[in-house]
Amino acid sequence: MPGSRVGTPRGCSNYRSLDEQAPLTTKTFASLAKHRNFRLYFAGQFVSQIGTWLQNAAQAWLILDLTHSAEAVGFLGFCFYGPYALLGLFGGALADRYNRRRMLLVTQTAMALCAAALAVVTFARVDSVWVVDAIAVVRGVVLVFNNPSRQALIVQMVGRRELPNAIALNSSLNNATRIVGPAVAGVLIATVGIATCFALNAVSFIAVIVALAAIRESELYRQETTERHGSFMRSVRAGLRYARKSKTIAVVLTMLFVVSLMSINFSVLLPVLARQSMHGNAATFGYITAVFGFGAFVGALITASRRRASRGLLLVAATGFGATQVVLAPQHAFAGVAATLFAVGVCYTIYTATTNALVQLATPLFLQGRVGGLYSYVFLATGPVGSLLAGWLAQRGGTSLAFYTSGAAALLMAGIGLLTRPWPMPTGSVHAREGRRLAN
Repeated sequence: MPGSRVGTPRGCSNYRSLDEQAPLTTKTFASLAKHRNFRLYFAGQFVSQIGTWLQNAAQAWLILDLTHSAEAVGFLGFCFYGPYALLGLFGGALADRYNRRRMLLVTQTAMALCAAALAVVTFARVDSVWVVDAIAVVRGVVLVFNNPSRQALIVQMVGRRELPNAIALNSSLNNATRIVGPAVAGVLIATVGIATCFALNAVSFIAVIVALAAIRESELYRQETTERHGSFMRSVRAGLRYARKSKTIAVVLTMLFVVSLMSINFSVLLPVLARQSMHGNAATFGYITAVFGFGAFVGALITASRRRASRGLLLVAATGFGATQVVLAPQHAFAGVAATLFAVGVCYTIYTATTNALVQLATPLFLQGRVGGLYSYVFLATGPVGSLLAGWLAQRGGTSLAFYTSGAAALLMAGIGLLTRPWPMPTGSVHAREGRRLAN
């Protein structure tokens, strides 16, 4: 969207500086209490994310119904995350050049249209596997431009000092809706059919689109933008260079790469766990996904209540994330699966939210979109291969083999992070001059 920027010329008073910080508070809901824009965004996302989890659960169950194959569910994940693997690095550069709020308005509208298309083809009973996979590819392309702008806009809504709190609260929202969405999806699939889940998701996007339209740009913290007419590829390379030279970001993202590839494949494994390992139905899938989401929600609240992100918390969460998956691997009874999945969810959110906070706090303002986009790239671009791998493991050794493998990978990364020489932890805003030195 050329011609639009969130940043303003020097001397303009319509935007707040990111250096204008209120005193740090340890209150769990501090960023919501202080920032109207974040409250609007949070409320809109709450409604929209319920719809998203409805669709995610219904889509995986639809593929399993059509194919009875864990590998086919894995291939659906490949279709969704594949575009991010190819194009994800470019979305961050665009987020640093153009107005992030307007970018999100476009991408959220596009996602609503994808959900509507899926509802139409399912109601019309033309929901062949290739059609569902094709729509997943389109959603994946939209995600390339959505995620970096979303990450960077949160910084502008709340400022650096309260960024860890806002990230944790955003994670709590995502995981609270993970409780509601799949549980409702299980009921809807059993009563009125899968297509209704897709239609409700399309409608749910209205809430976040209205919220984004109501955000006051005058209340956003000022964004230091890059030159729009500079080399686009040079902008991309600058973000990559900074991430490589900053030890904090390099270590954290290396750990995340392996954990995301090997250990975060729940969209593939949970429906297979419910149907094949537990011999359950759509309701069983909804229940265990909701339990996982409840644990993740509790983990997000724990993270939000902490004063700051830390290396120690990251390593403890990574260790717990791996250990709980190893415990989950042999479980097939509902009680054992539910109790262990709750613990997995707690550790999952603490680990991912802390990783996100450390990366953003260690990044200078003018690189927020690119480095935030790199975080999303590492987190999501591993999805295609990770989904295929999880489906392959589950097809050959059941979910037990898949969870043993994913747990071992997370434990290995926690050990490597512990043995790596202490990396410098961010204690405040990163000076733009130092950021440019590392990026050049």
